[in-house]
Amino acid sequence: MVIWAVLVSQVLLYPGLDGLIVALNGPATIQAGMWFLVAEFAAFVAFAVVWGAMSDLLGRRTPLVVAGALGGAMSYVVLTQLPWLGIGFTGVLAVRIIGGAFSIGAFSVGITMLMDLSGGHGRNMGAAGIAIGLGAALGSVVGGQLAVVDPFAPVYFGAIILVGAGLLAATVSDSASAAAATSGAGLTDRVAGGIDVALGALRSTPALRIPYAFGFIDRLTAGFFSLVGVFYFGEVFGLDAAGVGIALALFFLPFALLQYPLGMLSDRIGRFIPVVVGSVGYGLAIIAVGVASTVELAMALMMLVGVAGAFVAPATMALVTDLCAPTERGVAMGGFNVFGSLGFLSGFLIGGFVVDATNYVTAFLVVGGLEIAIALIALPAVRRLSSQFPTPASSAD
Repeated sequence: MVIWAVLVSQVLLYPGLDGLIVALNGPATIQAGMWFLVAEFAAFVAFAVVWGAMSDLLGRRTPLVVAGALGGAMSYVVLTQLPWLGIGFTGVLAVRIIGGAFSIGAFSVGITMLMDLSGGHGRNMGAAGIAIGLGAALGSVVGGQLAVVDPFAPVYFGAIILVGAGLLAATVSDSASAAAATSGAGLTDRVAGGIDVALGALRSTPALRIPYAFGFIDRLTAGFFSLVGVFYFGEVFGLDAAGVGIALALFFLPFALLQYPLGMLSDRIGRFIPVVVGSVGYGLAIIAVGVASTVELAMALMMLVGVAGAFVAPATMALVTDLCAPTERGVAMGGFNVFGSLGFLSGFLIGGFVVDATNYVTAFLVVGGLEIAIALIALPAVRRLSSQFPTPASSAD
């Protein structure tokens, strides 16, 4: 529920992004929207490992989730007040950075709490995927409807959702490993180690580079749709904020509903087919959306994108859990989210700059091609990991 709430609050802003930028005294361009999203995800990159390292060091996750959610809510409230205070778009970006630094704590440590549970890594990461997908689906639909009423309405509603998430998290018991709190490493050492993980350089588990690479590209595509998809459906097909929200939801809904069963499937058949075959199908579906001739076809293809993405996401996160020790899960998932956030950043930047320099079709070809390329390049490595874990480490806890 906490992970779901963070995604609802985040995606609420996307369908009406162009109108919100104008209301915040920014220019009505895709470049301004790009920097608005980049600011938050830059903070995700900087602070994901910090939160994970703190949770490993303390041996407690719940207080950090509460702090992250409430801090993110406060940043949303402050954001709505900036135009009345005469603060320009640069100040808006600064608040977005602060808000991102808090909200990534609730998100990343929340996923880590799922990693701490027994019952199957694929299944647990499928639960995270359902929360992510349903949160994004609801956020896109509701956000589009609210943005039609008032550009700030999604921001206020997002703050309320985050407060609720913080209060809910306070009722949850920790399942973190007590060994994490007594391992002897200080916060600085753990953050430094987490940065090494994020860079793919942990000597003990170099195989983490594989799920990190897929996480990077997968979230690059999500960042691409969050920015370019909004302007694409608005400019090419003439949809308003409510229509854009529905288009995004057509991706997020199947993406959410299939996460749990496909996560369990990856526990049974291994990670190779969901990760590699799913990525190829995902890339082809993305390209198809960009060359669709009608809005009806494009929106139908968005559902196919969601189905293909659901094959990849839980199996990729489950690979992280397969490969790391219980006492390193906070840092390992923090590293995964660092790479994922870098992917989001890249999706914003690549999408924004390619559309600005060429056109929407080229942008879809580039991003879909990157998804296919990572699957083909990493195919031998994923196959080796599958042979190492013919029956994934789903019951090791």
